[in-house]
Amino acid sequence: MSDQPPRPPEAGPGEATEADAPKHRLDPEAAVEKQRQRHRRQTPQPVIDTRPYRWAIGIFGIALVIVISVVEFATHGVSSAGVQPGQRLINFAAPIATSDLVGDVNLSKPCSFGSFDGRAVNTCVLVRRAPLVLGFFVPGVSNCEREVDALQTLSQEFRSSQVQFVAVAASSSKASTAKAVRTHHWTIPVAYDRDGALAQVYGVELCPMLELAYRGGVVKSLLFGDNWSKTAKLVPEIRSLLAAQAKA
Repeated sequence: MSDQPPRPPEAGPGEATEADAPKHRLDPEAAVEKQRQRHRRQTPQPVIDTRPYRWAIGIFGIALVIVISVVEFATHGVSSAGVQPGQRLINFAAPIATSDLVGDVNLSKPCSFGSFDGRAVNTCVLVRRAPLVLGFFVPGVSNCEREVDALQTLSQEFRSSQVQFVAVAASSSKASTAKAVRTHHWTIPVAYDRDGALAQVYGVELCPMLELAYRGGVVKSLLFGDNWSKTAKLVPEIRSLLAAQAKA
């Protein structure tokens, strides 16, 4: 007896062998390619590819905003900002940045609080004494700080009995305002508006912004822009304020 295993019968003519049997295993690469082809057929193609034009669309949008802003300014100006001429100042009491008084601006009946012994700007008290030049600025912004430099110079030219000069740092901290005072060596009262409440009620939209008010608190002039950070430009305005006050 032979120890060799039996040999499988050879296929006869016309009979398929095991090697010729169809394979039913999945082909991963073919499946992926079929899925890609199916996705291409199902995904709608854009009519126009806007990607090359995105930068132009962005520039057009910015230009449109600028044009609208210019037209709005030319039509309406900045009349929504500040207290308008002929109206009374909105009285407030605000802590002076270099004092030990800490807190927010008080807009509720400031006339009942007195002067805080020089630790606060109280417009209700100030306008009883003499005309007032009130400036709003933002510490760290050079053109705004130049406004306060101009007020400082003018305070040495005009006696306090003639006109008073006060600055308020809009939406600024005590520390940043005090730093600006020390850096510029300002001696006029400089208060700070920590939570921005005063800037909001005065509608401070840009600086420099100056309110020139008669004794009693009625506004004579409302001035905006870099032009009013120059001492030479402000002198005629202040003299006009004093001349009008003398006739009142």
